[in-house]
Amino acid sequence: MCRSIKTLRPPALPEEATEEEVRAAALQFVRKVSGFRAPAAHNQEVFDRAVDEIAQATARLLDGLEMRGAVRTS
Repeated sequence: MCRSIKTLRPPALPEEATEEEVRAAALQFVRKVSGFRAPAAHNQEVFDRAVDEIAQATARLLDGLEMRGAVRTS
């Protein structure tokens, strides 16, 4: 488990996660899975694409989650 990835939903985060927070979590995930903090130039495109795709999937997940007792604002 990548311990530096923080929980991006209430109650761990008092408000909605920002795009920057979602992207930072996606970047940490890709770094952990790939084993690269920064990819070589020949791997940069696939690395960046993975971060983008994971950030998008994370945003969809957070948008679709329902917290019991929480009031949805969107």
